[in-house]
Amino acid sequence: MKLGIVSAILDGYTFEEMIDQISTLGYEAVEVACWPLGTKERRYAGVTHIDVVNLTSERAEALLGYAKKKNVELSSLGYYPNPLDGDVERRAVVIDHLYKVIDASALMGINLVTTFIGRDQYKSVEENLDLVEEVWPPILTYAQKKGVKIGIENCPMLFGSDQWPGGQNLFTSPALWREIFARLPFDNLGINYDPSHFVWQKIDYLQPIFEFKDKIFHVHFKDITMLPHGLNEWGVMAYPLHFMAPKLPGLGDVDWGAFVSALTEIGYEGYACVEVEDRAFEATKQRIIDSLALSYRYLRQFVI
Repeated sequence: MKLGIVSAILDGYTFEEMIDQISTLGYEAVEVACWPLGTKERRYAGVTHIDVVNLTSERAEALLGYAKKKNVELSSLGYYPNPLDGDVERRAVVIDHLYKVIDASALMGINLVTTFIGRDQYKSVEENLDLVEEVWPPILTYAQKKGVKIGIENCPMLFGSDQWPGGQNLFTSPALWREIFARLPFDNLGINYDPSHFVWQKIDYLQPIFEFKDKIFHVHFKDITMLPHGLNEWGVMAYPLHFMAPKLPGLGDVDWGAFVSALTEIGYEGYACVEVEDRAFEATKQRIIDSLALSYRYLRQFVI
């Protein structure tokens, strides 16, 4: 297993500055944020460390060379929009960029894109499953021809009023994974596994590792802490941020020893990238660096 970070937390850094920082901290890999230039849809979205729209073979070679010189591998290219947006025009825009990210991943020999399956937040689960079956086969077929895998993160994208009531990502539970994989029987479709999202949904985050071991393409190391006072005040029907909060690995409720143990049991030897979304470490640039250093120090006891 190789320990890395998700580059979105290093907003404002150039690619080279981002690689320098990661290398200095000791990380081995990075999932590179590849949003369209000039977009800022939400926190941690809109970061561009590789401009895939204008990427040339020469630029790709230069980026790979720089990372290699610093002993940092690119685990995947990350872009997390809503490909099933209820606004068909917005949907078309994000899918068009997703194709460009796929092209860039193939060009650079990374051959993995990490993203969301999406969801029309105003439609039922059943309607969204039909939409998945309509929208995704051309994308997966294109990626397959390019030799690129697609790893879908299991984040519900349901945090506040703008994502209410259904959230913006359907890929949220083992039951839905089974259904989506049945409807999309593509070998290049898999999981970007984040245990934190199962914590606040009250789903066992260990058992699915064994059931879906052949579908785990990438892993996120992020933690969640439950807020009992928030549950008592608001209940489970509230906006989730009323009763939970994202934290650095080791500062929340995930049992990281058990989680990494399960990954080693299935023989997972891919990339595991720290995703920082802890508001306690966002006040300054130095606090962000501190968050990455603390995460590295904590996780090295599990990932050698």
